[in-house]
Amino acid sequence: KINTKTGEHTSRPAAVNTMSALDLLDEYIAELEAKLGLSPGEALPSDTKAAAPAGTAAPPKKSKKEKKKGGAKKAAPKKSNEANHSQPEINKLELKVGVITKAWVHPTADKLYCEEIDVGEDEPRQIASGLRAHYTLEQMNDNPKVVVVANLKAKNLVGFKSHGMILCAASSDDSTVQFVQPPDSAVPGDAIICEGLPQPEPLSASQVDKKKIFMSCMDGMKSDGEAVAVWDGHKMMVDGKGICTTGTVINGVLR
Repeated sequence: KINTKTGEHTSRPAAVNTMSALDLLDEYIAELEAKLGLSPGEALPSDTKAAAPAGTAAPPKKSKKEKKKGGAKKAAPKKSNEANHSQPEINKLELKVGVITKAWVHPTADKLYCEEIDVGEDEPRQIASGLRAHYTLEQMNDNPKVVVVANLKAKNLVGFKSHGMILCAASSDDSTVQFVQPPDSAVPGDAIICEGLPQPEPLSASQVDKKKIFMSCMDGMKSDGEAVAVWDGHKMMVDGKGICTTGTVINGVLR
């Protein structure tokens, strides 16, 4: 375009798809963190060597003999935030108590509800669940208490970004699906643990996705003959508050 007053050529900057670029950058950062074994947002370790101030003599280097006298090099201590891959698979998942505070019908998917769930964080989680065949909208908005798998990688479900999933129990023929129910005294954000196992050290969402942790846990996640949620026979519970139950579903599966 030519400016009629100055005769100079002007042009408009091209529009940039900012959201798409940011999403791609987030994906790349998450994958890089998983490859480097970093927790989300963890900074790379800085170089501990600093240059000596001007005019200061550098310390003399040790001779080979002196180095040998010092003994073998000590192994670096294990970082406290390093992922614990030797723990039971279920402990790599972050299971939390949540309360559904708002639910609505997905505008284009016949089987999905969209929910806002309080899991004890600053903002509610937005999660989509395929529960329309099993719960009415009124039941979903009755503030039910649920168990949320909180460290799953966010997924776009028919245009709705879902940040986790609600853990449910299903009968063997899939005719009945019910929420896994935390104990009555549990509050949003309470951790779900398995009786008899060490305290969980959940992995990052990227690591859970890359290593398919949820899939590897599914075979052991069941409702037992007393309608208690278990993993490999270990009862799911909130420490000091009680066990997680599965309603009327007995000898079913959790998913």
